[in-house]
Amino acid sequence: MKSLESVPIIAYIGLGSNLATPVAQIRSARAAIAAINGVQELAFSGLYHSLPMGPQDQPDYINAVMAIATDLPPLDLLQGLQKIENDQGRVRTGQHWGARTLDLDILIYGDQKIDQPDLTVPHKGLADRSFVLYPLFEIAPHLVVPGKGRVADLVAACPLAGLKRLD
Repeated sequence: MKSLESVPIIAYIGLGSNLATPVAQIRSARAAIAAINGVQELAFSGLYHSLPMGPQDQPDYINAVMAIATDLPPLDLLQGLQKIENDQGRVRTGQHWGARTLDLDILIYGDQKIDQPDLTVPHKGLADRSFVLYPLFEIAPHLVVPGKGRVADLVAACPLAGLKRLD
């Protein structure tokens, strides 16, 4: 295990993929995130199968959530995640909610609320996306999402919408 030099922040990362063997993309991303200097994996949810949120003429998604401890500032963590996306073949077409090899989102960064041009935390769609809430609840059932409430209450109010946990 890597040691973190300062007091670590607990952050949660959403992982999603629907292109180029999505399960392999998620597994590779998990290893790459854990290998970032200043990041230590704490927990990883099961994998979930979900329907696409945007255009329906694309493959279904595989999603997961990862809990990490980090001493990286949020924008440095974001930069590391975007490098992993690029390394795994993500092409940014500008299409909102389009198909992608890999999507990595900072869902929560400690108890901080961040509203910057490149980063909004907690993630703006977190409270109503089953493919984020259910895996998050699996690894952090007592978590309180800053400004949103208890993850248990958010899950209770969020329909599955076709979400299925893979065995």
